[in-house]
Amino acid sequence: MKARANRDHLELVGLVREGRLAAFAERAARLPAVDLADVLVALAPAERQTVMEQLPRHIAAAALVELPGRAAPQQLLATLDRHLASELLGTLQDDEAAVLVSGLDPLQRGELLRLREDVGPVSGLLRHAEGTAGRMMTARVVVVTDSDTAQLATESVRRQATRVPALTEIFVTDTHRRLVGMLPIAALLLAEGGAQVRDLMQDVAVRVGPEEPQRVAAQVIARYDLSAVAVVDTRGTLLGRITADDVRHVALDEAAGGLLRFGGISTLEQHDSRWTAAVRSRLPSLYLNLLTAFGAAAVVYLFEGTLARIIALAIWMPVVAGVGGNAGTQALAASIRRLAWRGDPTGRVRADVLREGLLGLVHGVAIGAVIGTLAVLLGESWKFGFVVLAALVANLISASVVGALLPVVLHRFGRDPSHASPVIVTAVTDAIAFALLLGLASLFLR
Repeated sequence: MKARANRDHLELVGLVREGRLAAFAERAARLPAVDLADVLVALAPAERQTVMEQLPRHIAAAALVELPGRAAPQQLLATLDRHLASELLGTLQDDEAAVLVSGLDPLQRGELLRLREDVGPVSGLLRHAEGTAGRMMTARVVVVTDSDTAQLATESVRRQATRVPALTEIFVTDTHRRLVGMLPIAALLLAEGGAQVRDLMQDVAVRVGPEEPQRVAAQVIARYDLSAVAVVDTRGTLLGRITADDVRHVALDEAAGGLLRFGGISTLEQHDSRWTAAVRSRLPSLYLNLLTAFGAAAVVYLFEGTLARIIALAIWMPVVAGVGGNAGTQALAASIRRLAWRGDPTGRVRADVLREGLLGLVHGVAIGAVIGTLAVLLGESWKFGFVVLAALVANLISASVVGALLPVVLHRFGRDPSHASPVIVTAVTDAIAFALLLGLASLFLR
């Protein structure tokens, strides 16, 4: 299937370069927007402009929204005739149009928006900061008032539904447009004509504010399995909605960004970035790793005399440190996942840390017994085996606790928990491992 899709894309690119734009447009109309965007990415900027001018407006607009950042969709929009660009924006949802025009300079943005008939909703979204729920929402919602009868509500819903692409929920407000409930579509269809909407509606489980981060809206929709979440201001006035489709890319971007940060890579690095950009992205993390490695080495230097007397310790140091580093990274990943799911860890920190500490104890005893026994079987004394066992148990406990606490501390100080890189955890656990192993050896292996 993938090979066939690639072949089709190459054929479409060939049609453009042969000047057979009518044949291209006919085939492009049958493609999903995301696949058409892949074709556009393969074209030169001038070719993309030509294609956008030839495609039907709704198809061109849908593909424009799906273009990745490296294809510069805002720049492409700016090169089009202003009337054509305005028509493309007019076929999009408010939030999609806002994303595109936000990347234009103020003069271009103002000119394009003035050509739209419904400039208000998009301009309203642009007043909210980038990355907030207010920037992502759409003001196109289906609303009835709590004082309506079922008959009046049904007629109102029919009129409003023509301008809302997907009718998945009906919001209920009072006469001041304050959100008071949700009206299930099935309840409206089955109700008697004279029934009151306030008797049919349900409470709104959750809502978000316009200035909250988009990831909060994504977490709410995922946690409560919603098709959409209402956006309200501090007075409870309904401003718009955010749908599950709207936050799909936010969830993917958050997951990808968290994975990159977890590996010490900047989120600005694209998968097809030049190697020089990758160097700028990754080198700072490697310098940090170098700095923290010196810290662990300093601990070893403090116990230089012990290490000189008992050379065998040099063999077991990387074992104890390596296992501790893995345990700390596991606890770190689990802690970040808990924060992503709960949002606010208040009241659960102690239980989470105790849980990770207990896991470190159990894992330390299980693995330490094996390694300590192996050391004795290889000719070391039982005291040496005990030191390795005790160091490994203590290191896994401390590593698990550090891994569990670090994301929480970052969260408390308003930082992204995913910045808790394994580089930091590994450095801390290495230093603790060396201090424990060499310290215990100094006490028991004189």
